[in-house]
Amino acid sequence: MKAPDVCLLLEGTYPMVRGGVSAWVHQLVQGLRELSFAVVFVGGRRADYGEAKYRLPPNVVHFESHFLEDAFAGYEPKSRRVRAPALADAEALHGYLRARAGAATAPAGSPCPESSALDAALWERAVDAVLVNLERSSGLGLEDFLFGAESWELIKQRHLEESRPASFVDYFWTVRFIHGPMFQLARLADGIPEARAYHTVSTGYAGLLGVFLERRRRRPLILSEHGIYTKERRIDLNQAEWLEPAADRSAAERAQRAAVLRELWIRSFESIGRLVYRSAQPIISLYEGNRARQQQEGAAADRTRIIVNGIDLTRFGKALAARREPTPRVIGLIGRVVPIKDIKTFIRAIGVLVQELPDVVGWIIGGSEEGSGYEEECRELASGLGLATQIQFLGHRDVAEVFPQLGLLMLTSISEGQPLCLLEAFASGVPCIATDVGSCRELIEGQQAADRALGRAGRVVPFADHEALGRAALELLSEPDAWRACQAAALGRVHRYYGEAQMLESYRNVYRKALEGSWPA
Repeated sequence: MKAPDVCLLLEGTYPMVRGGVSAWVHQLVQGLRELSFAVVFVGGRRADYGEAKYRLPPNVVHFESHFLEDAFAGYEPKSRRVRAPALADAEALHGYLRARAGAATAPAGSPCPESSALDAALWERAVDAVLVNLERSSGLGLEDFLFGAESWELIKQRHLEESRPASFVDYFWTVRFIHGPMFQLARLADGIPEARAYHTVSTGYAGLLGVFLERRRRRPLILSEHGIYTKERRIDLNQAEWLEPAADRSAAERAQRAAVLRELWIRSFESIGRLVYRSAQPIISLYEGNRARQQQEGAAADRTRIIVNGIDLTRFGKALAARREPTPRVIGLIGRVVPIKDIKTFIRAIGVLVQELPDVVGWIIGGSEEGSGYEEECRELASGLGLATQIQFLGHRDVAEVFPQLGLLMLTSISEGQPLCLLEAFASGVPCIATDVGSCRELIEGQQAADRALGRAGRVVPFADHEALGRAALELLSEPDAWRACQAAALGRVHRYYGEAQMLESYRNVYRKALEGSWPA
């Protein structure tokens, strides 16, 4: 098979999961038909994914999927001695993952040849050498890390160095689960199809796979971040109940122990993020706030750039044409039913609104994660608030068919990048109310003077404030002139700044430079 032009490295998204990022990937591949693509999907547990949710376009010439639950598959526990070079690699890798973000020196106890005060750049180059040889005959293997007596001693020593208490059992398994996927990805990298360039849509595990490919094959790696992966993982980890130790200790002690494990996970994702930022060129974000955040997390400023999302204005123009008077008293939320979208605040906001407008209904349009239990919690909340008939869970729908039936779109997320659903709503003539996260304020109120002069396309409120959301919705549904002014601003803004053609041309140029090798080394 001829090497595809671009290999997309995707974690937990396209084509197995619907959502904003997946829709964007599908849009990108369909829009750049002159290029050939391979798609590599990385997920967690196989059981969490069914069949692909998207039909792959003809220019996707290869697809494969891998699941991180298989990190330890095929390894039989058997004690072994670890060669000194491999042990040094284990110490370097574990030390790097334990390092705090922004640390100027190597962590205490660094095995690197210079000293424990090793310059950060030298420390990262040492880790580069580890990554190139990970799971190869000349480097550190997973069996060394899992079953080596010396590795066992290393983990024990690092546990003792932690300043806050955590049981050794919890620490041991956390270290294993953090490191295991890295070895798995190192093995996968040698079997991933050759491509002229690689493109990851997050840091994290897909980004780390890109690091292995860039280091080993010396092919360009492109990074696009819709949201900042490390930020979103911090949010997830701070809400994660699975980090709590068994309930045989006091609440204070359990919280203290969980904090140690949570910090280990957070540091590891921060460290992986820095590796990806060092490998990727260019590093793309959707708006200036995220570009600044990337630089804070370790991205070189001269590698970062902004490419905003764009949508098919013709498709959503048809949704606009299908609208009818009067304005429906239907408020939609488009997004996966997951905690980061804060569906519960949406439900509470509808509860505030129906006190003044009893005929209002709220539609939740999007799928949920199997086995998470979050959707059931949301249904129970709606029922408990007496909103069982006002709140409707519609699952996945064609949003272009839904928009003509909405009076408002409401987005209640606690973290976002540049939500496609807002742009799609704008082009469909639907004003929006959103929490003040990501680029939502820029989208609704405008960014620069000429943009702001178009007016507000809705309202922006603090996140987790259901009363403010309810009041904003009441204002727009009760005042037709305010609603129409928001609709006019939405249409003006999306047509001037957020067309699909501009976005596709920007990525066409990114790929052209990567394929020509014209990005600086």
